Parts: sequence; structure tokens; C-alpha cells
Amino acid sequence: MRTIVAQDVVSASKFNRFHLLVFLWCFYAIGFDGFDIAMYGVGLPWMMEEWNLSALQAGAVGSYSLFGMMVGALVLAPVADKFGRKNVISICMFLFTVFTLAAGLSPNITVFTIMRFIAAIGMGGLMPNCISLMTEYSPKKQRALLVGAIYIGYALGGILASLIGMYLVPHTGWRVLYYIGAIPILTIPLFIKQFPESLSYYLARKQVGKVVEILNKVNPNGDFSEKDDYQLHTAQKEGKGFPVKKLFTSKRAFTTIAFWVAIFCTMMMAYGLNTWLPKIMQSSGFSLTSSLSFNIMLCIGQIAGTLIGGYLAGKIGYRKVLVTLYLMGVVTFIALSITTNVALVYFLIFLGGASTVGAMNLGNPYITEFYPREIRATGMGYAQAIGRIGSILAPTLIAMLLVTGIEPKMAFATFAVPSILAALGYLLVQEKYGSFDKVVETNGTYEEFMESENKKIIQS
Repeated sequence: MRTIVAQDVVSASKFNRFHLLVFLWCFYAIGFDGFDIAMYGVGLPWMMEEWNLSALQAGAVGSYSLFGMMVGALVLAPVADKFGRKNVISICMFLFTVFTLAAGLSPNITVFTIMRFIAAIGMGGLMPNCISLMTEYSPKKQRALLVGAIYIGYALGGILASLIGMYLVPHTGWRVLYYIGAIPILTIPLFIKQFPESLSYYLARKQVGKVVEILNKVNPNGDFSEKDDYQLHTAQKEGKGFPVKKLFTSKRAFTTIAFWVAIFCTMMMAYGLNTWLPKIMQSSGFSLTSSLSFNIMLCIGQIAGTLIGGYLAGKIGYRKVLVTLYLMGVVTFIALSITTNVALVYFLIFLGGASTVGAMNLGNPYITEFYPREIRATGMGYAQAIGRIGSILAPTLIAMLLVTGIEPKMAFATFAVPSILAALGYLLVQEKYGSFDKVVETNGTYEEFMESENKKIIQS
């Protein structure tokens, strides 16, 4: 009888059709998540005009939505570690699509805010679970790039929202954004049929048949069977206990707080830009169409930061790349507040995308992999929830700055402070207490070893 460490088999596997299926579904789900988040800022100028909203009112509505995301991350991430990540992702997709459609049909700002809040709960729970499942099912050698690449979907969703804002909304009204955002409800049945559940979930419930089915897809040459020993007792033991408490045990407390500081600051910058960039540029003298083009450049920067950063993270490590991106952000935002050259503004906004959401996309797999497998959704979910506090504060704080009468572009300079704090947060991470995987080269082949467990992939 062979002893099989299921997660190690996945980590050592080569990218194939199974990994591609998981990637494409996560890419799709997070793409619409990005679309839903961006469309509020894109449609905001028309909403403010239709409902006669002040800047403070518009900022408050954005903050209520982000509060809903925080609730979703706090509640649904620990639930997923206990009851299945696939199940929770399905619930999240249902919530954010149905209530996004309802928001588009709202007769007034009060109903819109309530519908948007409920939709945001689904959006908040979706992201940490997609991240944890993509991390779980990614080969170790491509993990940084794959987990980061699913966020290209997030950026493309933002680009799509901006393009619709530029070319469709002026003729149809802002509500069309919310109708398009509801499309994923049509694909939920197919998602449930095709998408795999977490291996740790199946192991903890002794569903060996499901584990064998997945492992034979992950590694078709493994010839796994139900006769093998999958260490079910160990999986059940690891699955016991309250997941949130485990974030602060085994000398993980200091790093958990450091992650929270970094994510708080990152989301403050990311959502502040997503909400107010078109309006700030419009107030600075650009036309509405030109202002939305800056939003597209921001999204392109996010994609570039994610892909280039993901490649470099696989070479030199996450932390060095993350700290470099945030320090680049400090210079970028100060320069944005004082430059008047249009071409330079576009370039700086590109860098701003790379050093905010691009950095966030790299930080997410870093945070996820730091924690043991059985609490990864919780670790990511609570980091995201703390980050949502920053995203809640950002739209309102920027609105308060704008109503003081300062030059709109000067608001960019304030982003330099959270950039510095985010860099400091990642510098303080104590990696020696993490559960990171390691790749060891042996006779020309690669075998995965879990540093925290010191076990081989397959022991005969």
C-alpha cells in the first residue's frame, strides 16, 4: 500500500487540462468580480446627475458596498474552510449576479444601495475562495504566475466596464452596466458541474473516491486508487478547530498582523483609484471619455504588474517584488500630483495600476501559501476583510478631500503614505513560520517537498 500526500501530488504536477479548467473558471469568476467593482466608478458621473448626488453621498454609497464585501469575506471564508469552497463560490456568484441585476433596476438611491450591499457580500466571499482553490490546484513551479494571472480577469473586467462606459452608456444609460454584470447567473449550473471541490474538504470527510478522481486528473500517470493510504486521520485532525484561531497560533500572529496592514493599505489605494479616478481626471479638465481612458490605462498597468511581477516572484521571491512595487508606487503618486504632461500622466497611471492592484494580485498567493492548507481560505478571507476596511474608508476620505476645494490631482499624493506602510508590512513578514512549498531538483526531475511536514510526495 502506498502512502499518498494528496496536496504534494498536486504541487509536483505538470500543468494540464485539469489545471486549465480550474484556471479558466477562476479567471471568469474574478473577471466579473472586477467588472462589478469597476462599474460603480464608471457609471458614477451619470448616476450623480440622474439622482442629484453630492460627492459625499456618492462616496458613502461606494463605502456601503465595500462594507458588504468585508462582511462577505469575514463570514464566507471560514464557512468555506468548513463546508466546501466550491459550494461557497456558487453561493457568492448567485448573490452578486442576482442583486447586481436588482441594483440596475432600482428606482432610487436607497434601493440601489441596499441591492449593491447584498451583491457586495457575494463579491467579498468570492475572491478569497477563488484564490485559495487556485493556489491549491496550481503546480508549485507555476503557482505565482497562475494565481496572479487569474487577476488579469479582474483587470479585463475593469477595462470592459470602462469601454462600455465610453461607448455604450452615453446612448443607453448607466443601468446597462448592471444588466451585463448579471450574466454569470446563466453559467452557475455549468460551474457546479465542472469545478472541483477542495482536496482538503474531501479528505476531511473521507471521500476517497473524489480524491482519487481528482488526483488521476492532476497526474494521469499516477495510477491512484482507493487502496492507497491518503492519511485521512491526519486530514481530519488538521480540519478540527476554529480556523480563525489558527491564524494566531504556531508563531503566526505577528505575520498575520503584518499581512493585514499591507492589505489594508493596498485596498485603500486600489479602491480609491477605482472609484474616483474618472471623476478626478474629469475635474482636472479632461473630457469624460478621456477620463475613462485613464481607467483603461490603470487596468493595463494592473495586468503588466501582475504578469511581470508573477514571473519575477518565481525567480527572486514574492517579498522582494512586492516591496519594490510599493516603493515604486510612492514615487508614482507624488509625481502624479504635480505633473501636467498628458503622456506622462498616462504612463504614471499605468505604473499606479502595477503598484496597487498588480501588487495586490501578487500578495494574495503569498498570503495564502503562508498558512497551512486547512485554513488558507480563512487566512486569505480575513486579510481581505481587514483590507475592505481600507477600501471602505478610501472613497469617503477622497470625497472629503475633494470638497475642501484642493486641486483634484493633489489627492494622488495622499496615496504615497499607504504605499510606504504596505512595503513595511511585507518587510516584517516572518517567512520562517510559514507553510510554503519548496521545489527540490533531483536527477533532472522536480519533486515537491512540503517544508512544514517534511514528507515526500509518494512514499511506497
